[in-house]
Amino acid sequence: MSPHQQIALSVRAHERIAGRRTDEAWTAEMWADPRTRVLVLAGTSMAPEHSRRWCAPGEAPEGARLLLGEQDGIVHFAVVAEEAAADDDWVFLRVLVQDLEEAEADLLIHAVALAEWHRAHRFCGRCGGVFTATAGGHVLTCGSCGRDQFPRTDPAVIMLVTDGPEAERALLGRHPQWPEGRFSTLAGFVEPGESMEDAVRREVAEEVGVTIGPVTYFGNQPWPFPASLMIGFVAEATSVEVDVDGEEIEAARWFTREEMKAEAEAGTLVLPGGISISRSLIEDWYGGPLPGRW
Repeated sequence: MSPHQQIALSVRAHERIAGRRTDEAWTAEMWADPRTRVLVLAGTSMAPEHSRRWCAPGEAPEGARLLLGEQDGIVHFAVVAEEAAADDDWVFLRVLVQDLEEAEADLLIHAVALAEWHRAHRFCGRCGGVFTATAGGHVLTCGSCGRDQFPRTDPAVIMLVTDGPEAERALLGRHPQWPEGRFSTLAGFVEPGESMEDAVRREVAEEVGVTIGPVTYFGNQPWPFPASLMIGFVAEATSVEVDVDGEEIEAARWFTREEMKAEAEAGTLVLPGGISISRSLIEDWYGGPLPGRW
């Protein structure tokens, strides 16, 4: 990764203080402290304005309490209320994430990832018993068999494909449901028993019919929509003929730097938003900022 590149959402901005999650006396003390900040979620939606998203513990609604950690000497929690508690203008994190400051984004990603996990894991997969949240919301314990369930993250590879060692062209694809002109890097989930590098080669072959040689790690980014870790790579192609699968990818194109810049400036090429590691991969290859964000 070039020195000028920084992957959004990948810099830790709060201390998770995991050692405090089972300290009930300390947790109660922090909940009684009016300086403590509480993020209010309704399911996984939240208020659009910062001033409405956060409150003191005494102002928080009933709901599952999640200990997020400490930032600038202040302890932060989230409360997950019922979805019906949302006001009409409440939105999902995906809507807000492009405009958030890094410090708040770090907390919101942590909270939403946990809330999504709680929503999807209500019952024990071993005996069907009901889960109860423990350890500040970071463990779910079955009330019947006592089994502990921990948060899961789904690894996904996301890759910029270049036309060999010289990397004079980059391959971008578009999903059938995207608006006209929108292109991005290729991506896919890692399958069981598969290395990340092999996942890169398999996904590229399946989606666009291009074979891949060397694969180089670039960086990673949490992506809680709902629970992914996007692991970025640069992949060197050993073939350049494109044969799209027609399902995940409806079209794919090789772009030179000059073509990418000209089309992005003209608005005929719309690239991923700046918060996405996809944008970081593209601009790192290009060598600087590009217009045309979605």
